Amino acid sequence: MARLIIFLTIFFSLYGGLHLYALIKIKRSLGLGSGPTIALSIFMVFMVLAPVIVVRMPEWPEFALFTRVMAYFGYTWMGLLFIFVSIAFALDICHLFLQLGGIILQRELPSITVSSRYSFIIVFLCSLVITGYGAFEAVSIRLEHITIKTDKIPKTVNRFRIAQISDVHLGLIVGVRRLDRIIYQIAAAKPDILISTGDLVDGQMDDSSRFADMLRKIDTRHGKFAVTGNHEFYAELPRSLEFIKKAGFRMLRSENVIVSDWLNIVGVDDPTGKRYSVNTNESEKALLSKFSRDKFTLLMKHRPIVDNDATGLFDLQLSGHTHKGQIFPFSLITKLFYPADAGLFFLEKNASLYVSRGTGTWGPPIRFLAAPEVTLIELVPDN
Repeated sequence: MARLIIFLTIFFSLYGGLHLYALIKIKRSLGLGSGPTIALSIFMVFMVLAPVIVVRMPEWPEFALFTRVMAYFGYTWMGLLFIFVSIAFALDICHLFLQLGGIILQRELPSITVSSRYSFIIVFLCSLVITGYGAFEAVSIRLEHITIKTDKIPKTVNRFRIAQISDVHLGLIVGVRRLDRIIYQIAAAKPDILISTGDLVDGQMDDSSRFADMLRKIDTRHGKFAVTGNHEFYAELPRSLEFIKKAGFRMLRSENVIVSDWLNIVGVDDPTGKRYSVNTNESEKALLSKFSRDKFTLLMKHRPIVDNDATGLFDLQLSGHTHKGQIFPFSLITKLFYPADAGLFFLEKNASLYVSRGTGTWGPPIRFLAAPEVTLIELVPDN
C-alpha cells in the first residue's frame, strides 16, 4: 500500500504538472476569461484522473466498450500533451536564453517575434501532426534483422533463426488487429524459436482467450519461450502465467532449457517480483555457472542491465523494457537510466546484448522516432 501511495503521489505530481503548464500556456496565449478557464480546468482534472479511472474499471462486458474508448482517448491525450509541453517548453527555454544573452551582452539578439496566440497555434498544430504520425508509426511494425556470428554453432546447421518480441502489452490498447500485424511479421521471419522478453500482457485483457488462441497458432520448430517483465506482476502473476501458458510459451524463471546439443536458453524473472514477495532468482552468476560453456547460451532478461559478474557466462542477452522511450524526447530520459536502450551492443568476453525497441505500446498508442519491432536474430557459424 505504501508503494502504491508513493507511486500515485509521483504520478499525479508529474502528470498534474504537465496539465498545469499547458493550462497556463493556453490561458495566456488565448486570453481566456474566467468561464472558459474554469471549464478547461475541469477537463484537465478529469484527464489527469483518466488513466487511473481506466485501470480501476471492472472488466465486465457491459463496461468493455466504454473502458476501451476511455483508454484510447485518455492515453492519446497523454501523448499529445507530452508532445505539446515538450515543444512549448523547448521554445520557452530558447526564448529565455535569448533574453539572458541579450542582458549579458547588453544588446538585443536577433530572434523571430511571433505573438503568443500564433505561437500557441503553431505549437499545437505541430503537436497534432506529430501525434498523428506517432499513431501511424505505432502500428507500422518492422522486422529488424541482425546477425550474430559464433563458433559454437555447427557448420552443418548453417543458420539458426530466433524471433524476439518484447513489451507487446496486450490489452485495451494493443488489441487483436495489432497482434495480427505482429504475427504477420513473426511468420515472415520463419523462426526456429520465438522468444518473448517480458511485458507480453498488460493490466486489462478483455480478449485474453482470443489473444492466446492467436499466439498458440504460431508454429516454430523448437518452441516458444518467455520471461516475466514488470507488467506480468502488475497484471497479477498467476493470471499472467496462465495466459502465457495457454499462448503456447514455456516460461523460464531462473531455469534453462536445452534446445539442441549446441544451444542452451536461460531465463530470469524481472526484479519487480521482489516487491510482490516473489523472488525465484538466484544470482545470475550462480545460475549461469551451472551450464557448459561449450554450448551457445542465450540469456533472456527483461531489463537491459548486464550483470558484470555474469559476463562471459552467456553469449547473447536479449532484453527489452525501454521502448527506446516510445515518444521522443522521452528517449533522452530513458537513456539516463538504461544507457543500452536499443540495438546491439558488444560486451566483454565475446558476449553481446540486444535490446528491443518493443513490439507494442504502453499508455499512449503512439510512437515517435522509436518504431516498434519484431526482431530476427540469425546465429551463423563464424568461419
